[in-house]
Amino acid sequence: MTPSEIISIIANVALALSLVVALVFGIAQVRAAARDRRERLTLETLRAFQTRDFAELMYHVNAKEMPRTIEELRARPAQEQIMFIQFAQQMESLGLLVAERLINIDLVDKTLGSFVITAWEKYKVMLVDLREKTPDPYLGEYFQWLSERLEESMRKNRAKHSLKRLQHIAEGTEIIWP
Repeated sequence: MTPSEIISIIANVALALSLVVALVFGIAQVRAAARDRRERLTLETLRAFQTRDFAELMYHVNAKEMPRTIEELRARPAQEQIMFIQFAQQMESLGLLVAERLINIDLVDKTLGSFVITAWEKYKVMLVDLREKTPDPYLGEYFQWLSERLEESMRKNRAKHSLKRLQHIAEGTEIIWP
């Protein structure tokens, strides 16, 4: 083997190694960028739920009787209609973000938890009525989906906590429940 062939082989190996290193680095950068994007979106979402406006919407959902039909909604004052629509849109957006895995459902569970389920139960009759009376059969579907996933999660966690409690009782260790 001549010296020029050896140099050529070394150059080809070096080129191949640099390509592999560049590829690995590129994949790592793409993953880091995606993780950063999710973290920023998560923080932005958390901030949106900690505003006075959202607290007002939560109060409205808890304190008011929700309309059961589109006609009942239209009979309400404009401000109530706007609050009804705004809250439904926010829950729909949140459900979509969770469904697309841009936000972790555990975050929603920890920040809003059963409130999403309660809100869906209050909105369900109205949104089902709207689905039937308008050309939008999927209205509120991500709000509903999020509520159902949170309900499943709560059932699983309840079972997990019950099992843990039984284990502690069997072991004779004391449990202090909050």
